[in-house]
Amino acid sequence: MPKRLLKYKNYDVHSITSVAGVGTSAQRQNANIATWVMQTALGGSRLAVALYKVDYTIDLVRESGLLNVNLLAQDQTGLIRKLGRQSGRDVDKFTRLPHAYDERGCPYLTEAVGYVQCRVLDSVDGGDHAVFICDVLKQVVLNPGKAVLTNDYLKARKLVRG
Repeated sequence: MPKRLLKYKNYDVHSITSVAGVGTSAQRQNANIATWVMQTALGGSRLAVALYKVDYTIDLVRESGLLNVNLLAQDQTGLIRKLGRQSGRDVDKFTRLPHAYDERGCPYLTEAVGYVQCRVLDSVDGGDHAVFICDVLKQVVLNPGKAVLTNDYLKARKLVRG
């Protein structure tokens, strides 16, 4: 029997970075892996970002309403384990992770293809994920020569199950 239809889709791989409590002693940040990110308005003014409900990043996004969508490059496959297979509640994922901060104090990954700076407008229950509708504040291309990391690329190298 052939695989389910949606298994044929090839998704770009992103890291969602967020921060809460900026400028306080309780400041927290995290980064995770996300593939379900989609433009929802012409001109790129809105994005829908699906975050797994148990991830630490979702707590920070709900608290602050801030996030950056980092489009990962093929040379960043090592981030799948670092950002996707451990919890930011238990480990500082930013240790030895090349990053900087935007003017809001939200981190972004400096070795990514680029990032989209977002402000959350609303969220909806998406089953095991929450889908955040975000206003795009800025789009920044950091490394235009890099190839975009995709789910098919990861499956071909047996870095994720297909």
